[in-house]
Amino acid sequence: MQKIAILYDASQAVLSTFDLDEVLQRILVIARDYFHLQNVAILLLDKETKQLCTRSQIGGDPGFDSVRVDIGTGLIGTAAQKKRPLYVPDFTKETPYLPWGKKTRSELAIPLMVRDEMVGVLDCQSENPDHFDSETVDLLTLFSTQASMALQNAKLYSLERRRASQLEAINTVARETTVVLDVKELLSKACRKIREAFDVSHVSMLVKEDEDLKLQAHHGNLTLRIPEGGKVPAGASLWGRALRESKTLIENQAEADPDCVGIYHESTSRMCIPLVSFGQTLGVLVLDSTRPGSFLASDIQSLESVADICATAIQNAHYVERVKHLAYLDGLTGIFNRRYFELRIQEELERSRRFNTGMAVIMVDIDQFKRLNDEFGHLLGDEVLRQVSSIFSQQLRKIDVVCRYGGEEFAILLSQTSQQHALAVAEKLRRLVDSWQFPGVSRPVTISAGVATCPDHGNTREDLVRAADAGLYAAKQAGRNCVREVSTVTTCGTGTPVRRF
Repeated sequence: MQKIAILYDASQAVLSTFDLDEVLQRILVIARDYFHLQNVAILLLDKETKQLCTRSQIGGDPGFDSVRVDIGTGLIGTAAQKKRPLYVPDFTKETPYLPWGKKTRSELAIPLMVRDEMVGVLDCQSENPDHFDSETVDLLTLFSTQASMALQNAKLYSLERRRASQLEAINTVARETTVVLDVKELLSKACRKIREAFDVSHVSMLVKEDEDLKLQAHHGNLTLRIPEGGKVPAGASLWGRALRESKTLIENQAEADPDCVGIYHESTSRMCIPLVSFGQTLGVLVLDSTRPGSFLASDIQSLESVADICATAIQNAHYVERVKHLAYLDGLTGIFNRRYFELRIQEELERSRRFNTGMAVIMVDIDQFKRLNDEFGHLLGDEVLRQVSSIFSQQLRKIDVVCRYGGEEFAILLSQTSQQHALAVAEKLRRLVDSWQFPGVSRPVTISAGVATCPDHGNTREDLVRAADAGLYAAKQAGRNCVREVSTVTTCGTGTPVRRF
């Protein structure tokens, strides 16, 4: 009667909480204390690998917490396969099984069953032979039934909480997409929220860029294999397969696949979800974990919902960027306009101050353009503007900016440049235009240019533009087809040095 009372109290204890870790710990403590066991462990079934994995233990040998047992292998695996308790009274006597503990003399493995489904095994070990009599085995078997119910309730409760957290993450990401148009900021926030909701080690957003995938945003505690903001081949690894097959893929034993290259050193399992919007694949959402078998098929639907939201947000942000970009383009020449010049000059000045690198402004004017229009007509005049713009764009670096400042005047921003280099660039452009054969124009077309550099001519937009304008005015005064900067020596089209201005 006393043992029945103990069993009742034990059952009430394990059924009084829904926290899975607490349930596991209570089962182990009760089994150890009530039945006087040295070692006791719970192994839960991994449905994907069909293995029993140690989930919690008390008193086991070092390394037992990482044990994985195949169904049908050993005492524990055989008990799970046969779905009934198996008992070895004394391992020193003849038995087909081996003990897990070095000091274990007797061991009892009891399947944890819910209905007819095996969810795990309660493994009880003692250093004493014949520790478990038939009554103790029956009591532990009855207790394991209550423990199975508690585990199932805790798993269901944990699943509901997980689903609620996932729904919250989906709603949060959806709300953010309506107020955040910057792609990097949006994806960074999404990575943080996804990591919290899905309990993974790292979340990454790989966005297509040419033939590669760029690490646009990420959040977590793993060590990168690639540089921050680096690129990986779009056809490589698990993300490459996910892109080719246009479906979510899971790799729960990454270390078992020698061809599976990841972004992070410590990752042992990962999930890749394609980012697709209106039939266009934009990239991949990648989740990494340090735990093998971390990703469940039941998580795919929620994560695909998040991925769809992110893909649509990327598409919207790109659309907004294109609209903004069009607002900064000159309709006639296709190069940037004055509005863009005013935006970028402030950025270049800030970069120059922060990194102590020079920058330059070149103001350029097509000489006697009104006369050219009057002589050859406005259609040919427009074509001259387009061709001059093309010459400038082709000769400058990608980091430099050429803008139509107004009418026949252009403004050029040279990033990370010196005074000598800026003058050389301006002179090169002047020579090219001077020697260019403009179709339909029977006489040479020339330009005049004024150069100003930071910090030589100032550190503000007003200082630089004023100095470049002054240089341009000086070039006009010197006879046109000339490059000038205030307070320096330069050359005119004749190659004759011009004295300091």
